[in-house]
Amino acid sequence: MPGLVFFATLNLQAQTQDSLITRVHKDTSGVKMNMDAVYNRPFLTMGKLPVAVGGYLEANSLYTTEDGVTDGLSFQARLLTIFMSASITKRIKFLSELEYEDGTKEIAIEFAALDVAFHPMLNFRGGIVMNPIGGFNQNHDGPIWEFVERPTMANQLLPATWSNTGFGLYGKTNKGSWIFGYEAYITNGFDNSIIDNEEGKTFLPATKENPDRFVSNNSGKPLISGKIAIKNRKMGELGLSYMGGIYNKFEDGGVTLDKQRRVDVFAVDFNTTIKKTGTYIVGEYAFIAVDVPETFTQQYGNKQQGLFIDVVQPIIKRKILDWDNASLNLAARLDYVDWNIGTFNETNTNIGEDLWAVTPSISFRPSAQTVFRLNYRYQWKRDLLANPPALTASWLFGFSTYF
Repeated sequence: MPGLVFFATLNLQAQTQDSLITRVHKDTSGVKMNMDAVYNRPFLTMGKLPVAVGGYLEANSLYTTEDGVTDGLSFQARLLTIFMSASITKRIKFLSELEYEDGTKEIAIEFAALDVAFHPMLNFRGGIVMNPIGGFNQNHDGPIWEFVERPTMANQLLPATWSNTGFGLYGKTNKGSWIFGYEAYITNGFDNSIIDNEEGKTFLPATKENPDRFVSNNSGKPLISGKIAIKNRKMGELGLSYMGGIYNKFEDGGVTLDKQRRVDVFAVDFNTTIKKTGTYIVGEYAFIAVDVPETFTQQYGNKQQGLFIDVVQPIIKRKILDWDNASLNLAARLDYVDWNIGTFNETNTNIGEDLWAVTPSISFRPSAQTVFRLNYRYQWKRDLLANPPALTASWLFGFSTYF
């Protein structure tokens, strides 16, 4: 209720004191990197108030057929995200990000951290922080992307928008056309649900269902996550990241329950824009190694991998109606995930449990902050025994906008 009163008051003041409101737009200077995405958003500020408010909305429609069978047309209010930032005093600022998924089916704090700046290359961050694994986890806002669905490897292999309680350091520097940045955190981590879940396979996103990760650590050992990134204003950005630690509860009250079992994740991400054509290319690859107990069947993979590649080509960029910088874009995405790399011990045949998908897209942007997108996704997914794949075709139409 206090939050509703706050926003109602803000709206009333906006109507009567329009001249006091300022929209702080995203920085597009080329100096920004994926690590800056958490603050690199349009915010609304009012007068000299120290608090800035923003957010984004996603809504879409979906029509899917699988092997010729369909459940018909559905409409989804997928995401409403609200973020607030505040400059507390010199060198100290705070940002929070609250997400409402599928209406109010799930409410989650994705980010709520205090930043203290000592030097451009040495800054402290603590609270609920975003683990910097890959590029999408850092830079996942819906209005940025030309596709309704998130990359499969980002939310079905890695746990997309993965955040935990902890603290660490980050920094950035530049020289000429080159920019270098890093992040390093220790946080709470994964739990046994990555190999004990309803999916019946090794599945890292299952840990997101455990809200206790914000107040306790299942293994008692910190999850270490870090990333280094280098960017050239003309060539693009390359990021190398790692996340790993003990995931199982190996000890209870001084009694040893199991050996310490690790999960380790490695990721590479890249993005660039071809200046001559305006073509934007972004991609990411991740490899996961999990120490699965010997008592588990081979359906629980100890090695996994996945990737996605997006290519976005603007075809019209000019004033349309009253929108000065409107654009019409064609795009395509390739998705690949293998949840179980390897062969069966008994037959030496390949284990299935993999997926390929292609998604062409057409999108319209009245401005950089709003996108309307029409996607067609065609997917091939094989089961554990590598039987002929289930074929899924989906039409998706929707929009996403900052506000």
